[in-house]
Amino acid sequence: MAARIFVFGSYFADMVMATPRLPRRGETIAGGPFRTSHGGKGSNQAVAARRAGAEVVFATRLGDDDAGRAALRLHAEEGIDARHVAIDHDGVATGAALIMVEDGSAENMIALAMGACGHFTDAEVDAAVAGGSDCAVALFQLETNLGATLRAIRAMRAAGARTILNPAPARDLPADIYPHVDVLTPNETEAAMLAGVDTSDEAGIREAARILLGRGCGTVVVTMGAKGVLALSRDGLEAIVPAAPGIVPVDTTGAGDSFAGCLACALGEGMDLPRALRFANAGAGLSTQRHGAAPSMARRAEIEDLLARWG
Repeated sequence: MAARIFVFGSYFADMVMATPRLPRRGETIAGGPFRTSHGGKGSNQAVAARRAGAEVVFATRLGDDDAGRAALRLHAEEGIDARHVAIDHDGVATGAALIMVEDGSAENMIALAMGACGHFTDAEVDAAVAGGSDCAVALFQLETNLGATLRAIRAMRAAGARTILNPAPARDLPADIYPHVDVLTPNETEAAMLAGVDTSDEAGIREAARILLGRGCGTVVVTMGAKGVLALSRDGLEAIVPAAPGIVPVDTTGAGDSFAGCLACALGEGMDLPRALRFANAGAGLSTQRHGAAPSMARRAEIEDLLARWG
């Protein structure tokens, strides 16, 4: 039976340019090619979860513009339930992201304009939560106005959902939100910012995870790119799960979102945490082999094939 996942978050119109290297402050460099695609962490994670096999209810906020209409078409094509998407009729545009991807390393730099996603009202949040109240897992990020995200996390947890927070882009969070988060999934940089420690080595990553776990989360999963993930849980589980083998990345832009969406799907299906992390790592690895964010998300058959080869 398919997992039923609620995703609350952003949709952005992505504008992506390949560059020979990432520019330094104040520097102009020639790049190309240039392309536009669908993005936003919430939308990317909704697409990832849907392609991984979940039924997905997605709540976002769009401008009344061409980018917003393109988002609605995307979600319809992917089979995502977007009935609880709010439309801004006051002239606030759909959010946008400017992305540079370095040739060779596939590393990226991203600047965001939150746009309509930054103007959720309490009434819109409450309507969205009501539409997702029967979902087993609820997935969140930090690309909307923070108060809206925190309100939605608390409400979905109260409704009985297992809550996953991908704290990106990293920002300070109120101490009282951590006990409402069942699974926190920062990357190394976000873990450092939230915990206030150096995460340049494994010892630092473990310390950051322990600090965040001590604030009340059920589980902390720190994603480490090619080094895999480190997970600590309040029930005593501690694991390092390696990255999927045989992956040669061309664009890492969507990897974190693929991981989050696939993890939500796996946990919603009842996989234990180590198995769910392998599933999510497989999806994330596959996403780096294609360009773009939403377009790069792996489908279930691809993930299962990679897991079978992984052994």
